Amino acid sequence: MAVGFYFDQTRCIGCRACQVACKDKNRLEAGALYREAQSYTVGTFPDVEGYSYSFGCNHCADPICLKNCPTGAIYKAPDGTVVQDQSKCIGCRMCVMSCPYGQPKYFPERGVSGKCDGCYGLRQSGGDPACVAGCPNRALKFGDVDELRAEYGNDLDDGSIAVLPSPGETHPHVLIKAKECAFDEGYRKLNW
Repeated sequence: MAVGFYFDQTRCIGCRACQVACKDKNRLEAGALYREAQSYTVGTFPDVEGYSYSFGCNHCADPICLKNCPTGAIYKAPDGTVVQDQSKCIGCRMCVMSCPYGQPKYFPERGVSGKCDGCYGLRQSGGDPACVAGCPNRALKFGDVDELRAEYGNDLDDGSIAVLPSPGETHPHVLIKAKECAFDEGYRKLNW
């Protein structure tokens, strides 16, 4: 079994409700985010298009963070979720340095790293991840990747939009209903 996120870029307006819900649920301090929504533009005036992307752990099939963790603090749960046991973390930051998506975060005040676990505990009790539940436009969904593909179609992108690294590196479990402009390499990040 493989679990991951479905992201409908055509519904995302970049409101960052997913980011706030995740930060609140995980009680993250200022500056730390397990999920981050960013907005981009492509083209030149007057032909400019925009899109947003909600970044989080992709619970990859071949997670580099897991391979490079020297203590076994990062592991796969029975459903395929990539989770972390912070009590085993020694703060070496190997996961932080190796993830091409920049997802594990280091917390210097505690001397450990942390990452999205797809709200594993919430899902075990029948709930949705905080980011999914917090999205007002229902642009995010989490579940079995094969079931998500069956529900939303086979024409979904497997993480090859321009703002992401090559999916061949870790085989991310993210399915994206992408806007056509998201494949344009000439994107610019909007800072707000």
